[in-house]
Amino acid sequence: MRLLKQAGWVLLISIILLGAPRLGGLFADLFTYARIDPDGAFAWVSVHHIVQALIVFGIMVLLTRTKNIDFGFGWGDRAVGFWYVRLFTLIFIAYVAVSMIIVLTAGTFQTFPYPLTARNIIGQMAFQLFLSGPSEELIFRSFAITMLALYVKGSLPGKHVSSANFIAAIVFGLAHVTMTLSPFALTYHPFQVVYAIGLGIVYGICYEKSGSVYYPMMMHSITNVFAVGVSVIATAMIA
Repeated sequence: MRLLKQAGWVLLISIILLGAPRLGGLFADLFTYARIDPDGAFAWVSVHHIVQALIVFGIMVLLTRTKNIDFGFGWGDRAVGFWYVRLFTLIFIAYVAVSMIIVLTAGTFQTFPYPLTARNIIGQMAFQLFLSGPSEELIFRSFAITMLALYVKGSLPGKHVSSANFIAAIVFGLAHVTMTLSPFALTYHPFQVVYAIGLGIVYGICYEKSGSVYYPMMMHSITNVFAVGVSVIATAMIA
């Protein structure tokens, strides 16, 4: 009975986690952005991330009014949180540097997917800085880990990764899979899914250790801004 209850709870939370981005996409599809974003670089995805965050945040507000649940909206342990941010930033910069050398040498570098106009660069960088990390960490760390931890206890071997964090990271990876119903098809890049799961676990550890979602938000934004920024610079140099 206990395992059945846990499985049902995980399924319910997973439906919310995967459903909110889907609803955000459907809402974003209602508008046309040709005037402000003719190349589709930032407007649609910005609306998508705002709406998905508002959906989940609304659920969180309702829960905090009925139950005493801490979603990590305080600053928590600042020393621990900023330690994770600093360490992660250094490691990620080294990772990107090595990766860029490898892909440029191998000739497999994927250029910035939009024309290098000021509008596209500023819009995309603003999205990555202000919306991508905050929206996704609100959903997949603050909400997901907190809610999963109510019924899913324990941790993976080694005690460093909680079961709730691991499940949230798996669902985060699945959120990077695009599904169409007519005809039914799944579109995904295996590396991107694994990459998202790995980063999700790291963000989750920071969230649980610091007790605040703000530090994972910073880490996520740093990841995206730095990766996109390097892509823009390398594309400009190659072109």
